Amino acid sequence: MNNSKIIGLKETDCKQISDKLNILLADYSVFYQNTRGAHWNIKGDKFFTLHPKFEELYNNLVLKIDEIAERILTLGSTPNHNYSDYLTLSTIQESKEVSDANKAVENILASFKIVIDLQREILEMTEKAGDEGTNSQMSDYITEQEKEVWMYNSFLGK
Repeated sequence: MNNSKIIGLKETDCKQISDKLNILLADYSVFYQNTRGAHWNIKGDKFFTLHPKFEELYNNLVLKIDEIAERILTLGSTPNHNYSDYLTLSTIQESKEVSDANKAVENILASFKIVIDLQREILEMTEKAGDEGTNSQMSDYITEQEKEVWMYNSFLGK
């Protein structure tokens, strides 16, 4: 018996949600790599402030990557795992600006906007489908990330 029947969701809904989650997985994977690049390459007087903050962020992102992949599997689909797929699907672009503090933080904020917007879209889909598991996951991510946005904006003085 497939997962959708056991967890009480329609197979077509599971497929549509999984497709969106694979886009989110791609976005998170590029976001993660960009953040690691900033962590490795940040320079200047903000180094000691941002270096550990970026490490905290990429460690959080890698946990979400795993959780999203596992949710895709729970819904009966296969998570993408190739960076070539991620680069094709992701709305987040690879960052070249990784050593300038303000540009790195601006890139992080732009990435948060992309994932939060997509997670809100997934929230609407999952609400209609009755998919409380994915809905709760997205809601928790958004709540956490809204606070991160405030903190990074505060760093920029905004």
